[in-house]
Amino acid sequence: MSVDAADFKAGMACRAGGVAVVTARNGETVHGMTVTDWSGVSLAPPLVLVCADKASNTLGVIRAGRCFALNVLASDQVEISNRFASKKLEWVRFEGLECTSGVTGAPLLPGCTARFDCVLEAEHDAGDHVIFVGRVEQVETSERAPLVYLSGRYCAATPLDGAG
Repeated sequence: MSVDAADFKAGMACRAGGVAVVTARNGETVHGMTVTDWSGVSLAPPLVLVCADKASNTLGVIRAGRCFALNVLASDQVEISNRFASKKLEWVRFEGLECTSGVTGAPLLPGCTARFDCVLEAEHDAGDHVIFVGRVEQVETSERAPLVYLSGRYCAATPLDGAG
């Protein structure tokens, strides 16, 4: 039995995903892409994973530079999410952003909820995507509410009263 791509996509839209921008550097070349497919993998050692479409230009920069940063966007960073998702803006995505460099050299975006600076630990072929596993070398967090994507729309994630 084969699952229809549209049905699979509709099912996946029911899952809330934290919105992040994966950035990478290889020498003077920097690139980045918006993702909602990322996750923590391990505490010891600290590992995260990100999924990259094989057609993404960021994929080659991650491979060549052997590092990436996972910039978890805050709820007021919809414009940054859209900028890094747009193919029309692909080569000007970093313009006007005051990025810093992590310990790996990967660009760190300003104002994020969390930033994970990673060395590429492994990669795995996964259909039309590649799963990159990064060993976290540096992590920074803030108290800002994260940006979430659910059912084709952006949402702000806020704690429920009494939760926690």
